[in-house]
Amino acid sequence: MYQVQRPPRSEFVSIRNLSYHVQIWGAPAPGKTPLVMVHGWMDVAASYQFVVDALGHDHYVIAPDWRGYGKTSSGGADNFWFPDYLADLDFLLDHYAPDQTVNLVGHSMGGNVVMHYAGVRPERIRRLVNLEGFGMPATTPDQAPGRYAKWMDELKKLHKRDMDLRSYSAPAGVARRLMKTNPRLSADKAEWLARHWAQENVQGEWNILGEPGHKLTNANLYRVEEVHALYQRLSMPVLAVEASDNSLDFWWKGKFTLAQYHERIQVVPHLEIARIEDAGHMMHHDQPEVLAALIERFIA
Repeated sequence: MYQVQRPPRSEFVSIRNLSYHVQIWGAPAPGKTPLVMVHGWMDVAASYQFVVDALGHDHYVIAPDWRGYGKTSSGGADNFWFPDYLADLDFLLDHYAPDQTVNLVGHSMGGNVVMHYAGVRPERIRRLVNLEGFGMPATTPDQAPGRYAKWMDELKKLHKRDMDLRSYSAPAGVARRLMKTNPRLSADKAEWLARHWAQENVQGEWNILGEPGHKLTNANLYRVEEVHALYQRLSMPVLAVEASDNSLDFWWKGKFTLAQYHERIQVVPHLEIARIEDAGHMMHHDQPEVLAALIERFIA
């Protein structure tokens, strides 16, 4: 199994009536800017362990499990709203960095969260790193009736337990799933991740630590005009990191392309784009040393 170089400590913080689980590496110190790292969809904070181990300096790293992921409670929610992640992050920074700016990193869904949050609270962010937080295809108002109908139909399926996440008999099964999803993931890392990505229940089965409600279609349309307005307010330097594998083509089959994403982010005032070779969307697993070096160079 993967051998951790820098063990984290776990904390639980009360945020908006939820018990929020936060992984902490290092300690605060005068003159040390916190490095806040937020994960993506169906992931957990522990997923950043490989990157933290590869960092060349002793950073103060703060990484939460988003609501309904990992060890953070969901509050009984049956679906999840994107603005809640922004508010949760705002409360988290109030707790850990009330009087200072932070360096903020987000992957995938978390990358979208940090890009939006920094457009709302630019004064709180010193440097921003977006790891393939591409956003979504543009929508039009006429799509609203169908989107609401699909959302309600999926809610009914959820409550009939037709959308439960699969359980596994042992961590090895979880590890195999992780490696099937990401062929670059080595067995030692997959075995380690499996025990953070899932948890054993009283029946002896291993359940994925993510609420099924995360799988629901978002009832709200994705409005590119709002995204542009937020991106234009990003006054801090922004590093957008991409993997050599083009995940957008795989996901959207031409409905949203890498070229469209590049056009969209050109409104960011201080933008740098970096590319990591021999990596897929889970770049923090595939090339943690390369990613750690990019982050440290950018926030130095």
